[in-house]
Amino acid sequence: MHKTLLFHDMFDFLVGSRPAQLCVRDDRRALTFAEAALEVNKIANGLVSLGLQKGDRFGYLSKNCADMWLMYLAASKTGAVPVPLNYRLAPAEWEFILENAGAKALFVGAGYTEVVASIKDRLTTIKHFVAFEDELAGAVLYDTWFDNQSDQLPDINVHSDDIFYQMYTSGTTGLPKGVLVTHENYAANLAQCTNMVTRLPDAGDTVLVVTPLYHAAAVWIAAFSMGRGMSIIFKTDFDPVDVVNTLDTEKVAFTFLVPAMIQACLTQVPDIRSRNWDNLKMLMYGASPIAEDVLRRAVNVFGCDMYQAYGMTETTAILTLLGADEHRRALDGETHLLLAAGRPLPGCDIRIVTEEGSVGEIQARGPQIVPGYWNLPDATASFLEGGWAHTGDAGIIDDEGYLYIKDRIKDMVVSGGENIYPREVENALFEHPDIIDAAVIGVPDDKYGEALLAIIVTKDGAPLSREDVVAFCRTKLGGYKVPRLVECVSELPRNASGKVLKQVLKKPYWEHVSRGVG
Repeated sequence: MHKTLLFHDMFDFLVGSRPAQLCVRDDRRALTFAEAALEVNKIANGLVSLGLQKGDRFGYLSKNCADMWLMYLAASKTGAVPVPLNYRLAPAEWEFILENAGAKALFVGAGYTEVVASIKDRLTTIKHFVAFEDELAGAVLYDTWFDNQSDQLPDINVHSDDIFYQMYTSGTTGLPKGVLVTHENYAANLAQCTNMVTRLPDAGDTVLVVTPLYHAAAVWIAAFSMGRGMSIIFKTDFDPVDVVNTLDTEKVAFTFLVPAMIQACLTQVPDIRSRNWDNLKMLMYGASPIAEDVLRRAVNVFGCDMYQAYGMTETTAILTLLGADEHRRALDGETHLLLAAGRPLPGCDIRIVTEEGSVGEIQARGPQIVPGYWNLPDATASFLEGGWAHTGDAGIIDDEGYLYIKDRIKDMVVSGGENIYPREVENALFEHPDIIDAAVIGVPDDKYGEALLAIIVTKDGAPLSREDVVAFCRTKLGGYKVPRLVECVSELPRNASGKVLKQVLKKPYWEHVSRGVG
């Protein structure tokens, strides 16, 4: 017997109570709950047919689609562990993740067969390739694989402390780490957040998911909405005009957008104010704070409740929420709340650990904290030292209990909602034959919250153009990790032990900004 809900339990309940309601839709097709249930069972049996037993890992490389969401539900029923791949990474990074996870199968979405073919022979643990297109040699075609499966539920006993998925996050050493998220973590985090939302969407309402399903935020938004009995619309890519059209014409009640997406919708869709927003109840944002003028315009246009979420992959998704009431207080004059990340969720404790002063590392404990990292006992012990999750973020807590994030202890940069560790980018820069020293920092950016700036030292002071550096980095890194800005200097500032003084490098860019991060 499992102690708490499994990821798929609410889905199964809705299949019985709302079989004819729309469950999920993408740009290609739509499925009712009853239709989705049969497909989930077929995918689950298909995973078993590939030899995947409970605890076995498999990779999934795809942009958002109904099939990918059904995959999460099917995996939940079998105990096989999905390893969703960030499609914005470079092929070498996919190779590392799949090998590190020991993935036994790989699902290759439309548009990725050619690039997977280039690394296929180096994927030593993959025994089965399932491709949505037929160009990949040695792979079974998804439709053929799917059609050969039974639609009866496989008999597998999954427990709440089993791993639901293994999602990779960049590491301070430059190597990704597999975060282990359990069913119990998920059930707890969904329950915690439901209690914090004052105007919940109703069963039968529609949610729009446009952030990618390889990311913790998108899986959480879809799971939260499914638990409310909502219908989910997935978008393959973010396009502000398409998003606004969908929010309007499909009478969407809830969506999650990073602040850069909200700004794009407000500035790139001229008739946005004339649209019908009567159905939109709740807009959640995260990954970076929202500028006051953008928030005011968003509230003025959409007229719905606003929520800011703060968390990380290692906390399932959310640690703190800044709720609708706090947003209203902020717009009524308490503007300092716009810089807050909210208050801890019920059942979650937050503390600030510092040696001096009021700013220190944000540490948390609660049922949403994951058990650790895949095959990294030292990193797990460090992350969970003393029974508290060490976030690597620095902040303060005010007298009302609101958390304010001031900086990142681990130098992580968040650009457009993506986590980037400078060490990873610096490792790539050091491979350039003309670069002898490098430091990467985040600097303020109106669109993305933070932009990557590479500060480099070259051989004999010979200049390197931004174009040269960007082109080189594109051969080593996923596109979003490539520095957008490049500066050549004669030397980097260092302390007595040789450590680069990144606060010195950051100061000119952040000294007139109220936060030390985007």
